[in-house]
Amino acid sequence: MLTILKSSALNGIESILIDVEVDISKGMPGFSIVGLPDNAIKESRERVKTAISNSGHKFPQSKITINLAPAGVKKEGAGFDLPIATAVVSTVYSLQIEKIKNFVIVGELALNGKVKPIKGVLSTVIMAREQGMEGVVVPFENAQEASAIEDMKIIAVKHLNELIDIIKTGNFSVFVPEKEKERIKDFLDFSDVKGHEQAKRAIEIAASGGHNILMVGSPGSGKTMLAKRIPSILPTLGKEESIETTKLFSVSGLTAGKGLISQRPFRSPHHTISNIALAGGGVPPKPGEISLAHNGVLFLDELPEFDRRALEVLRQPMEDGIITISRAIQTIKFPASFMLVASMNPCPCGYLFDNKRTCTCSNNAIQRYQHKISGPLLDRIDMSIIVNSIDYSQLRKKSTAEKSLDIRKRVEKVRAIQKNRFKGKNYFTNSKMMPSDIDKYCILDSKAEILLKTAMEKTGISARGYSKIVKVARTIADMSDSTLILSQHIAEAIQYYDRSMFNSI
Repeated sequence: MLTILKSSALNGIESILIDVEVDISKGMPGFSIVGLPDNAIKESRERVKTAISNSGHKFPQSKITINLAPAGVKKEGAGFDLPIATAVVSTVYSLQIEKIKNFVIVGELALNGKVKPIKGVLSTVIMAREQGMEGVVVPFENAQEASAIEDMKIIAVKHLNELIDIIKTGNFSVFVPEKEKERIKDFLDFSDVKGHEQAKRAIEIAASGGHNILMVGSPGSGKTMLAKRIPSILPTLGKEESIETTKLFSVSGLTAGKGLISQRPFRSPHHTISNIALAGGGVPPKPGEISLAHNGVLFLDELPEFDRRALEVLRQPMEDGIITISRAIQTIKFPASFMLVASMNPCPCGYLFDNKRTCTCSNNAIQRYQHKISGPLLDRIDMSIIVNSIDYSQLRKKSTAEKSLDIRKRVEKVRAIQKNRFKGKNYFTNSKMMPSDIDKYCILDSKAEILLKTAMEKTGISARGYSKIVKVARTIADMSDSTLILSQHIAEAIQYYDRSMFNSI
């Protein structure tokens, strides 16, 4: 007797519809699973057999064949336990599966029949909706996440017997998600930062336009302190951004049973990270830190200390907004549109630009240190600033600095201008503008044209550098509510693109 239920398999951050075909026939007792299963699926034979017995059902002493179709697609994980066990019990007792045949079923089984949560549920629900399925049966712990997708019936089960009862009675209740309280993160506030007004201005511009920024300064000058407060001035994620970001965290097992992620991610990997952990990969390929920072911030502290091969991985996603993982059996693309925030010392001792201490490094040592960052990578960074130490009087002065909330309001206002500007496109910040957009939206007045032309001729700014300067100038103009890009906007953008501090590269 044959029973077919629907399930899903992950491929990167997307899901594929899988038919779980269970056939029980006469012959030598056995339990085989075919259809390119990984070890976790092969081991489900023991989990399923024990879970069925411990749930009070009869396990057949017959020939059991499980086929996961399409057979040519590699399947991974323990999410097939629940549909396999359900199909076996339904076949043994000749149960009618009409009520759930248009549902995708996923879930891992414990040996006592309890249903355990799995990764990638959000991708499964999105796929089920696209395939015209009625709904999805998920572990109870995944139900809140699954219910984020509208117009889909979500059945949350805690035990195998709950799903068997649904099949027997034909009655089920759709999961009603709890109204999530707004999870306000306890962000660090810019009002804690004393001094550094120029750096704060640059960071506000970077946050407003989604521009990459590099902070260079001596140890203890406040670079990391400034970077860690950037999330406090970023706007919350829109619905589409939220779904895309949550999918990445879901397949990585980082959602912890919660609903959609509303705050922009802030990822800060240690400088010992490998290029695979940064870019993504493994078996099966999973998102790396680059992708987990999608729609948010990737902060690289002590940039020259990172492995050079790892840093070079950043070049393609910084331009294209995606990272491509190519392996012998498959090629997967993960979204990776992030704002890069990096910090570094200017030399090995760190005091090359310091206004209090003298640098003790030789020219060769400075050159070797700065050469750890390649020219092409540096050329992809929109803004560079020097962060100097502040003096004693500023440290002791009672803080009257602007709060993050006030800065955030201005950032949201500029982001709204850009969202309206790029309506209908798959990007909505100035940093992602295409060449055609630059021609259309970056109109310079005559003085600005002369200033930019002179700067390019005298300093040898590349075509990419020209693009970066104009994009940053567009953001500065938006902050000033100016339709035209004026000379002062171009002058400030050129100042942030100044690479004189890296003359040795």
